Amino acid sequence: MNQQDSLNRIVTLMEEKNHYLEKFYSINERELDNFSMGQFDNIDSFYQQREKILEIISYIDGQIHESQTETADLRSAPENIKSNMKAALRIKDEYVNRIIDQDLRVLACIELAKSSLIKELQEVKKGKKAIGGYKSPNFTQRLDEEV
Repeated sequence: MNQQDSLNRIVTLMEEKNHYLEKFYSINERELDNFSMGQFDNIDSFYQQREKILEIISYIDGQIHESQTETADLRSAPENIKSNMKAALRIKDEYVNRIIDQDLRVLACIELAKSSLIKELQEVKKGKKAIGGYKSPNFTQRLDEEV
């Protein structure tokens, strides 16, 4: 593969990576809406989808690295290719920043749900203790005597 083809391949791979980052972002956005409403039914599927996309992105990164090693010097690339690479990098950075923000919001939703569950479990435990007080032998014996 000649220098020009390697450079074009890198740009194509960078754009493909951005495509998958966009998919990742979309999946996050959809599930974030569900999480914010307390709906966690799809959490396993959500994490599986994300993992698959991350595997694809990792593969693309490997392909980019491989193509870069075949390229003599990126600094000698034509201006249009440099411009396309810079644009792809800007888009990637934007998606990465948005995804980080989403992940922080996802974690906040999960933490809130965990806190609610812990409080609920503590209340159930207190309720069991209160009910346990009514099961004392004296109460049961007295109830039997009254009947």
